[in-house]
Amino acid sequence: MDPLVMLDNTRERLPAKVYDRIIERYRYVKEGIERIERVSGIGYPKYYIEPSITVAEGNGLGLLFARTIPMVDVDGALHIVVEVTAPLVAYALKGTIHAILAHEFLHYLELTARFMRMDVISDEISGALFEHMYADMGRLFSAKSVLRKDRSLLRLIAKRFTDDGFSDARLEDRCIKEWIDKGLPVKRISMGENVVKVPIAAIVNMHVDEVLRSKIYELISSSNRDGEGKRRGARAGPKQDR
Repeated sequence: MDPLVMLDNTRERLPAKVYDRIIERYRYVKEGIERIERVSGIGYPKYYIEPSITVAEGNGLGLLFARTIPMVDVDGALHIVVEVTAPLVAYALKGTIHAILAHEFLHYLELTARFMRMDVISDEISGALFEHMYADMGRLFSAKSVLRKDRSLLRLIAKRFTDDGFSDARLEDRCIKEWIDKGLPVKRISMGENVVKVPIAAIVNMHVDEVLRSKIYELISSSNRDGEGKRRGARAGPKQDR
């Protein structure tokens, strides 16, 4: 997959200055992916630059700057890809781009792990929610367990992603003024549309590279050990207080 093919196919819909800015700043995406692969020891999934911004309409308005999407190809094979929006590349700070790429990487690992173990509930088999305004932090592998070698990246993630979801007022304001208000491409969806159909047969037949499979089992094992340690600590605390 050429990450820039969709952007190039719709080049005429973007002002030359904006297109050139996206291409020039695309290096931050590549740097971020190389950074994540280096510290995690895991290859980044396939990704592409989406030449529009996704606006989710529900209780208010939400801008989705990137999404992790399960896709089924014409042969029925399941793939997980990351969609990175052009306005994110054009207007976000370098650190914000890296933080969002890392967040989507954690989504990718979580989805892969769940599909591997068939850990999906009935409504998610026919309609797997792949993003909900970034307010889904509890479903991810711990960033510390995956990216522990890069403390700077962990600080960036913690800064941009809180319990309330993704937050970057500067980026959101600029995307509205420089992209949406100027009539550049926008994809509007309702939260109910933010789903993708995943046939059970595709999940069963999903191919997972052995290196990735091994890494995921290591992370699952590590998460289980960490969780057990926290539970023991919680029980031990009151005794120490007394």
